[in-house]
Amino acid sequence: MTTSLQAAGVAGLFYPADPAQLAAGVDASMARAVASDLAPKAVIAPHAGHVYSGDIAGAAYRLLAARRDQIKRVVLLGPTHKMAVRGVALSPADAWATPLGPVAVDVTARDALARVAGVTVSPAPFEGEHSLEVHLPFIQRALGDDVQVLPILVGHPAPGQVADILERQWGGPETAIIVSSDLSHFHDYDTARAKDEETTAGIERLSPDVCQGDRACGFFGIDGLLEHARRRDLRVTALDVRNSGDTQGDRSRVVGYGAYAFEYAHAARLDTDARKGLLDIARAVVRHAVMNDGAAPQLNINGALPRSLLAQRATFVTLNIAGQLRGCVGSIVPQRSLLVDVADNAWRAGFGDSRFSPITAAELEHLDFHVSILSTGRRMAVDSEAELVRALSPDTDGLIIHDQGRRALFLPSVWAQVQDPLQFVRHLKLKAGLPADHWSPTFEAYRFVTESFGAADVA
Repeated sequence: MTTSLQAAGVAGLFYPADPAQLAAGVDASMARAVASDLAPKAVIAPHAGHVYSGDIAGAAYRLLAARRDQIKRVVLLGPTHKMAVRGVALSPADAWATPLGPVAVDVTARDALARVAGVTVSPAPFEGEHSLEVHLPFIQRALGDDVQVLPILVGHPAPGQVADILERQWGGPETAIIVSSDLSHFHDYDTARAKDEETTAGIERLSPDVCQGDRACGFFGIDGLLEHARRRDLRVTALDVRNSGDTQGDRSRVVGYGAYAFEYAHAARLDTDARKGLLDIARAVVRHAVMNDGAAPQLNINGALPRSLLAQRATFVTLNIAGQLRGCVGSIVPQRSLLVDVADNAWRAGFGDSRFSPITAAELEHLDFHVSILSTGRRMAVDSEAELVRALSPDTDGLIIHDQGRRALFLPSVWAQVQDPLQFVRHLKLKAGLPADHWSPTFEAYRFVTESFGAADVA
């Protein structure tokens, strides 16, 4: 490969060509983003002109900037707009020019990837293409001048090709994955908002059904990232979802933008205020029901809520009195926002758990509330009960089993009562209505982890 510099093709068009103005604008976009403790391995960020989508992209880059000392390389994937490409394309350049100076390419990774089938190495697809270039100033300001990038243009890849590339390039904490994509294109404002919120819900649910060209121009990259999020047990949170009508005013024909953070579920944590808010909501819902003959909650949400509370999540709410279970109900897969799921499950734990009578007024002040946020269940490749028992991680794994039309779930907290993995599995089979020693070729097991907290965790 020849040593060369990829020229800045859209400086002065999609972002300022003046270095000082560019740096100030990028820094301001990151500064305007809502502060968060999220520590993403990967992000999705938009690629329109900075005046249109820069603030939305800034929400993703502010989080990456917090890991500046850790991240040394970025794998950047974006769609092609100018030239059709079969598979994916790499630039032969060893560095990319921006008004802020050159950005070094991870040439070792590039040259290895260039030898893979379905990968084209050519400067042609990159001429005038903005989907990768507009991110480079953000990468430079967020992560410094020493970070290396691996820019990849995704054309029309073969099934599984993007996921395979991500598998090869995933790396460890030193590597960040950035998928470049805008959302819906050229709808009126209200239509765009509705479509983009549907797409956002699908991304947070790790649902591949959202990856359609009319919803996100970078859908091939998003699809590959969602596959890895399911495989590697990542949790997604939307950071900022707006459109050009919000950022530039004209609402007749808008383009949607979204920024999303992908964290490892075992390490993901809500901030203390969000946790406390959820516990307060759970208690308020049960109190209201006690005072109103068990009436279901009618949420009246005033004002804007943090995106973390609006994220699509599956939760369980557990009620205890003096350490004894008084109700526990939840959702196995995410179908609604975290806030709504907790509120409904709190009500059902108090008034819909068939093992217990409804909560009474005398019990209300003695209730201890506990919320568990479930990660996406991952199928366990086991062919026998013995294999399943050996594969479990006590105190960490929650377990879902399914067979013969029956299903049951144990939260990781059950390990406190059943420490032996074999008994853990057999008690769960009994809960599902199956014999304790049951096994069949159709038996399915899924592991998950939880973020769990109660009043003691927010004191």
